[in-house]
Amino acid sequence: MNRILFSFLISLIVLKAAAQKNDCGCFVKGVVRDRHTGQPVVGATILIAGQNTGVFTDEKGRYEMRNLCPGSYTLECRIVGYHSFQQKLDLTAGHEENFNLQEQEVHLKDVEITAHRTETPSSQPLTTLTGIDLEKTRGQNLGESLKGLAGVTTLQTGSSISKPVIHGLHSNRILIMNNGVRQEGQQWGSEHAPEIDPFIATRISVVKGAAGVRYGSDAIGGVILVEPEELPFDKPISGETNAVGFSNGSQGVLSGTVQGGISGFEGFGWRAQGTIKRGGNIRTPNYFLDNTGISEKNFSLAAGYRHKGFGIDVFYSRFATKIGIFSGSHIGSITDLLNVIKNGEPLIKSGFSYEIARPNQNVTHDLLKAETHYHFQNGNRLQWTIARQINDRNEYDLHRPRNDSLAALNHPELTFKLTTLTNDVVWDHKPIAGKIAGQIGVSTFYQYNLMDGRPLIPNFNQFNIGVFWMERYVKNGWELEAGVRYDYRTLKTYRIVNREKVADSFNFSNFSGTLGATRNFSERFSAKLNVGTAWRAPNVSELFSDGVHHGAAAYEKGDATLQAEKAVNSIASLKYADARWSVELGGYYNYISDFIYLKPQSEPILTIRGAFPYFKYTQTDATFKGIDLSATWELAKHTTIASKLSYLRVYDQQNESSLVMIPPNRLDNQLKYELPEIGKWNHAFVSIGNLFVARQTRVPLASDFLEPPKSYSLWNLQAGATLKISEKQQFEIGIGVQNLFNIAYRDYLNRFRYYADEMGRNASLRLKWKFGA
Repeated sequence: MNRILFSFLISLIVLKAAAQKNDCGCFVKGVVRDRHTGQPVVGATILIAGQNTGVFTDEKGRYEMRNLCPGSYTLECRIVGYHSFQQKLDLTAGHEENFNLQEQEVHLKDVEITAHRTETPSSQPLTTLTGIDLEKTRGQNLGESLKGLAGVTTLQTGSSISKPVIHGLHSNRILIMNNGVRQEGQQWGSEHAPEIDPFIATRISVVKGAAGVRYGSDAIGGVILVEPEELPFDKPISGETNAVGFSNGSQGVLSGTVQGGISGFEGFGWRAQGTIKRGGNIRTPNYFLDNTGISEKNFSLAAGYRHKGFGIDVFYSRFATKIGIFSGSHIGSITDLLNVIKNGEPLIKSGFSYEIARPNQNVTHDLLKAETHYHFQNGNRLQWTIARQINDRNEYDLHRPRNDSLAALNHPELTFKLTTLTNDVVWDHKPIAGKIAGQIGVSTFYQYNLMDGRPLIPNFNQFNIGVFWMERYVKNGWELEAGVRYDYRTLKTYRIVNREKVADSFNFSNFSGTLGATRNFSERFSAKLNVGTAWRAPNVSELFSDGVHHGAAAYEKGDATLQAEKAVNSIASLKYADARWSVELGGYYNYISDFIYLKPQSEPILTIRGAFPYFKYTQTDATFKGIDLSATWELAKHTTIASKLSYLRVYDQQNESSLVMIPPNRLDNQLKYELPEIGKWNHAFVSIGNLFVARQTRVPLASDFLEPPKSYSLWNLQAGATLKISEKQQFEIGIGVQNLFNIAYRDYLNRFRYYADEMGRNASLRLKWKFGA
């Protein structure tokens, strides 16, 4: 079926190109300049919104787009260091449109800098979730929000915890940049979801492939950029309120944002945001999952100041959540565990409740960031960013201590407190000969971890310093980029062995590099190729884990002799887009030497806390290769079909077999109808979709406690519309139903698939009120 779909889409591309009408002779051209200096802006991107079609400005800031059909378009101009700008056009012939760009607010700029510098269009593919597509995911966590993108899925622990997976890689191999700062928590845990409130973001981008040059070690699999909206400097008060309700778990989410400038204080902007979430036990098609509720309270504050080329910003956020762990995953004996796996149903069943009892996780994450920069009139720019993060994680087992006095204290069995300090200085030099632009930077981070309770990982501190240099060359439809980086990391651990304190020291260092190119053959057709290297030092969990990890309901054993992973990733893509049709086909090959993974052992293990699946960290050489295909076609006026195909194969080179816990292939199709504008109602749509996930058949024999689950097919419905109340107010409504036919299924990447089915039917209602400028 995958081959048939692929052939069908390629045939459509050929037919579409052959049938191109000859009346598309409109064009738009112009010049992009810096509003402050009046100088031309080189390498700015001019895009046609909704078509992913664009060009770059030349050495004189000029751009030109030809062969456009008559109609309405929205042009977007953006580049690192400036606010993006949109302009609506009604083309009937030729048109000239000039842009004067204002220096970009630091939060968005920081994220744009990381996005463009590490994964510019000439090197690695960038997939972005924004606008209506982002609104559809409101109320979900970060991992769930991204799983609709091609090549992206989630690693789950039950129905409440998920983390993003890019091309089969996750956790410490995926770097998350939260408002320009690398997110640092206990990423090593499969059930440790990113502590980020997605309501902060108005744009979430995914960089696929090794991105070690700009971001440093750990970015072997890719980067996720969580980008907030730029601060509203010198603007009146505005904001929005979001309310989301889900039927499954009777979950409710409420989030609000207020922002603006200060009258009489030129160049100042501020924002306050907060979210609360509450949900109860999740229901599968046949039973409730006991103790799977969630409670969440988050807020953030931001302020910034601009004066000519100078800018300074401060940002603080606090994420606090309490998550129930399915009590049916904690089983008292090996016999009971094997029976649950064999029978396919949990021993513990319950009704609905909002109560979050043991076992559970209680996590808070505080982020404080300060950034300052100066944009020199000659085109140079200097930026300095410092941040502090404190991640406080408490995990509670199913059973309290037998001692009544200790049980009354209700202390967590595991406590992790991770403090991280980051410091980044980046120099963007002015364009050389109008064609070469680049940056040089130094990045450092220092962190220390304090653990209390039952031993699982040791206390540690580590320090990392990296130096990088990147350059980009743009000319005649070509964009070339090259970069190099060197990182040095030290790790010291402290643990108790036979009642004696033992300290271990580790040193890791390596180079990373990237070389990429983009060729824009026309406004509609482009090709990309990138080859990048990255590396990752083993984390403390992989080196020293030794015990029951109740959040994952597993016994995990580390190996102190593990070596650093080293990856070489090549990725290429072809993209075609016009007013009615777009398709992007990408292929990748990632070779990772000394790849570290959790290998299931032949038998479960029995401990004083119960029986659990037994996993050990081990290493091998592995290859990750696959295809991502995304296509959108306007079948008729207002009617669009969108398809996404993800195909992945992973091979263990040393053992000549496949690896465990690799995402199965999947195909996602959506049919969408956009209703014409009716009075004050606009942007109305209704869509129906189907997600097909194949069975993961490439698994070594006897390599897991339970064979991979069967394939499954899920249907979903969505609809929405916007009501324009006034010039400064609008109301948005959205409804949806996931797993429309209440199918019972299990997902291979869910660590709790041994015990229970996935979530059943889930209806949602989303309401949004925007006010102000």
